Amino acid sequence: MSKILLVTGGSGGIGAATARLAANRGYDVAIGYAGNAAGAEAVAADVRAAGQRAITVRADVAAASQVRAMFAEVDQQFGRLDAFFNNAGVLFAGTRFMDIGEEQLDRIIAVNLKGAYIAAQEAARRLARSRGGNGGTIVNMSSMLAKLGGGLENNDYGATKAAIEAMTIGMAKELAGDGVRVNAVRPGLIDTEIHARAGDPGRVGRLMGSVPLGRAGRPEDVAEAVLWLLSDKSAYTTGTIVDVAGGRGI
Repeated sequence: MSKILLVTGGSGGIGAATARLAANRGYDVAIGYAGNAAGAEAVAADVRAAGQRAITVRADVAAASQVRAMFAEVDQQFGRLDAFFNNAGVLFAGTRFMDIGEEQLDRIIAVNLKGAYIAAQEAARRLARSRGGNGGTIVNMSSMLAKLGGGLENNDYGATKAAIEAMTIGMAKELAGDGVRVNAVRPGLIDTEIHARAGDPGRVGRLMGSVPLGRAGRPEDVAEAVLWLLSDKSAYTTGTIVDVAGGRGI
């Protein structure tokens, strides 16, 4: 019987790569997305082409009601949840710390921290054995900017991801007895559309020199780490932040 995976931010980038790889590893996949319906449906089509079931669910994770409705839809369509990739996030164009406005700060906290926190709670409530679940795995999305402090231009993003790492460690300790393992991935410079959406399409090329391996990462590089953390191959790993950064930050 296939395991059920929910991926937020699944319409492109790392989320889409993870959904596709998960299908190739035998997961049925629920693809959460905020606005890119065409991208989400394209990913779902690839999941089905791999012989697995797929649904798409629209949800802006900044809205708690939409997060809860997304999980309820997974309940209705699949009947259970086995794994969760807490991936949805936003990034704004590089802005110095003193110039970050309140509206931008509110949005990035609402999506990257509050939304991810509520989504993690909803997943834990379904997986925890004390709540009637069968156990399972959660992988949260961090960033190397949590370690670098935002890299001189994205302090707001880095701050939210540092909070995600603290959340991950706390969740791992609390949920271990419930059969739930919780880890995070910490990607470095990954070549996805998030940079262009943030208004900085040249960011990857500009920062390439900071990567010891000499190239930007691919979404698939991160997806491989996520699938390992979701799988039984990492059965003795919890509360861990896995760098996928080409040596950036060492």
